[in-house]
Amino acid sequence: MEYVELSDFLRKRREALQPEDVGMPRGRRRRTPGLRREEVAALASMSADYYSRLEGGRGPQPSVDMLGAIARALRLTTEERDHLFVLAGHGTPPRMTRACHVDPGMLRILDRLHDTPALLVNRCGETLAQTPAHVAFAGEQTNFEGMERSEIYRWFVHPEGRTLYREPDLSTHSRMLVSMLRTVVTADGQKSYAASLVRALEKVSPEFVKVWDAHEIGIMHSRTKHFDHPVVGELDLYCEVIDNRDQQQTLVVFTAEPGSESADKLRLLGVLGSQSMSSGQDFDPELI
Repeated sequence: MEYVELSDFLRKRREALQPEDVGMPRGRRRRTPGLRREEVAALASMSADYYSRLEGGRGPQPSVDMLGAIARALRLTTEERDHLFVLAGHGTPPRMTRACHVDPGMLRILDRLHDTPALLVNRCGETLAQTPAHVAFAGEQTNFEGMERSEIYRWFVHPEGRTLYREPDLSTHSRMLVSMLRTVVTADGQKSYAASLVRALEKVSPEFVKVWDAHEIGIMHSRTKHFDHPVVGELDLYCEVIDNRDQQQTLVVFTAEPGSESADKLRLLGVLGSQSMSSGQDFDPELI
């Protein structure tokens, strides 16, 4: 590890961030430039003591998971993320099409959508980040491990988790997920992570096999989606999709027609908070 360089890099990146950049209130009596150490620690879901020791050039070598969380908290670019990994003694992480490093530009958009259900996903259907409103709406989706991190995998292996969707959106969503996965497999090849998802699903889900065998391509998100939330009931929401082709990530935003019953229910969800849809799992996000 390059303790001196690592300490300097973390401090400079922390001081370059303002609270507004990460969706935090500035508050009063802020004497130090940029974010405080404890604010970075909170964003990275780690203890303030651990982060302070790391930035201070003390403590053990951070794990890959820890570095990924810090890179996300500091809104590092891919190049800055790679530099962080090298300084910490892990070497440059591979640039894979299954990108899990959250693009800082997308994070800035999410920070400003805190009261709107929105999430950022990669090409394999893994949720990289959610707004608090989306956690309240659909539950925490960044705390899974292994193939469970992919919505595509969970959709077919745990169909009991589909209760949020109403027909005809249920069947359309199944076709859209499989169509998306086939496009990635075609681009990445049979040795890719996407292909391994297909092989795993073929072993456990006859439903997946049936949809996969239909060989459909280009099934898109419908603009209007119909949901049945366990707390507030039926919701009719507009679905907007923004692709970041450079980072191969997609921002999905759900909005309701102003003044509608669905808009009132979304506001109610914001008041109730994420407790109503807590997943009950206790895994750290693997955002590398």
